[in-house]
Amino acid sequence: MILVTGATGLIGTYLVDQLIKDGIEVLAAGRNSLGEDYYTNNHIPFIKLDITQEKDFNNLPKKGIDAVVHLAALLPANVSQNNYNPKNYIDVNITGTVNVLEFCRLNKIPKIIYSSSHSDVESSWDLGLPIKESTPRSYKYNGDHTVYIISKLAGADLVYHYEAEYGLHGIVFRLPPVYGYGPHTEIFVDGKPLKTGFEIFIENAMAGKPIELWGDPEKGRDIIYVKDVVSAILSAINSEKSSGLYNVASGKFLSLKEQAEKTIEVFSTEEHISRIIYRPEKTNSIRPFIYDVSKAKKELGWSPKFNFEQMLLDYKKEMESHRFKFLIDKNEAVVSG
Repeated sequence: MILVTGATGLIGTYLVDQLIKDGIEVLAAGRNSLGEDYYTNNHIPFIKLDITQEKDFNNLPKKGIDAVVHLAALLPANVSQNNYNPKNYIDVNITGTVNVLEFCRLNKIPKIIYSSSHSDVESSWDLGLPIKESTPRSYKYNGDHTVYIISKLAGADLVYHYEAEYGLHGIVFRLPPVYGYGPHTEIFVDGKPLKTGFEIFIENAMAGKPIELWGDPEKGRDIIYVKDVVSAILSAINSEKSSGLYNVASGKFLSLKEQAEKTIEVFSTEEHISRIIYRPEKTNSIRPFIYDVSKAKKELGWSPKFNFEQMLLDYKKEMESHRFKFLIDKNEAVVSG
């Protein structure tokens, strides 16, 4: 059995879905009521779990768990300016992770897979070189992501500690922005609600409206599709020897221009095709970065399958199917407070 914490989030939802398709026994765990309703209505094993509460772990099975995929976390994209409290990041991302690790240790669960922040190497983003797992940590100490980064890195270090001290097989994924149907409508940036550029591009393309590209149109970054993250997790579950940190990214650079062009190709109709308007006099806030994924390819036997166009085509199918509509409803509930 695979236990998935944070199963009501984007990655968790798609992971549980794929595990079931593969015929693997899974237990979804989370605390969002909309996600709980989705799992209950679809007859998928689900248990209410607040990882900050030690007593909640008493409700989990003590035997038969082969691995824990620990995705539960507090993210800045879900924290409004009015609700910001650094202690919440500590409680969820550090104390919660300790509780998960202790559950693994006490019940002799052999493996944990943990998702971490890619902002730990923020100072290396602008160098233009593929970032390796060995790149030294270096990040800024101001902004809405700082305590989040500190807490996620502490969680990763705890995974490494439990592997060294107790023999728990620990795998940590460094993830760049993960794209997928659900969380990309509106998010909090510096505590304020903001519609994402990704969503604006899609909405404009569907309506046949122009898409504006501010600043340098060749500026871009490394992203990854949620289903590629899921396939990497499955590879990690099945890997016996891999451990430590892995970059799980596309390993490719996606420019603003390509993003706009492909979005128009996929979402515009023949009757109303959007055009691109270049606005070099305006600035954009994109920080360029790209990750070296050779370690994941070699040790996990994993490679990303979706290029950006394939991602958009699959995203469109997911959007039209409405099968994970609760992710949209959940996102709207978070933003509306």
